[in-house]
Amino acid sequence: MRLIHNMTTIAEYPAPEYSVPNRVIKMAVIGGSGVGKTALVVRFLTRRFIGDYERNAGNLYSREVQVDGEQVTIQVQDTPGVEMTDNGINLPDHVTCSIQWADAVVLVYSVTDRRSFDLIDQLHQQVVRAGGANMPPVILLANKADLLHLRQVDSQQGPLLVGTLGCSFYEVSASEDYSQVHTAFHRLCCQLAKQPPPPTSNNSTASAATEKRRSPLIPRPKSPNMQDLKRRFKQALSAKVRTVTSV
Repeated sequence: MRLIHNMTTIAEYPAPEYSVPNRVIKMAVIGGSGVGKTALVVRFLTRRFIGDYERNAGNLYSREVQVDGEQVTIQVQDTPGVEMTDNGINLPDHVTCSIQWADAVVLVYSVTDRRSFDLIDQLHQQVVRAGGANMPPVILLANKADLLHLRQVDSQQGPLLVGTLGCSFYEVSASEDYSQVHTAFHRLCCQLAKQPPPPTSNNSTASAATEKRRSPLIPRPKSPNMQDLKRRFKQALSAKVRTVTSV
């Protein structure tokens, strides 16, 4: 697994030169603070559960996996926690960019935090607005299902909510059950893998080639130094004169 720390923009890993790149499946994980977004992502990609994390700064996780017999690269964009304010939700620009970048969105709330559940409807509206005509598929995860003594969201409220949102729902525990987490993400990956990849036109290929030529990593040749050319010409002329004189 590869990890980019403290991302401020969305970026993809470049494909190795001279090889056919894997298909890339991009997912953004969005929800309130402390709902376990990072734990879910790491659990899915590595099977491991890590209880404590630093404050989420928006990390991109990537791993190559097999989906229905096809080798694909999964990129999962973790996002900073969304907060509720008096004027509605405070959605960082990074989260909006993640929605527009992603092929699918995973909304997350914690069953131990009622406020995180109340955010979901507004977050879904943001996904609809940001996605526009090309709205990505959405699934809803209710995390921390193992903490029964701390539950604030009834188990029936999630299914009722997705009935109005029109998306799939999974109640999971990142800490206790890997199979639940894997099932939710894997089904989403399978759904995306069945969709045809976006077409690549000749114009876009030519444009990419043009951008490559313009890349600052490929320096332009330096203009010749006229003074240096004059000096070299005088040296060559002097050598020729000496040769003629000696003959």
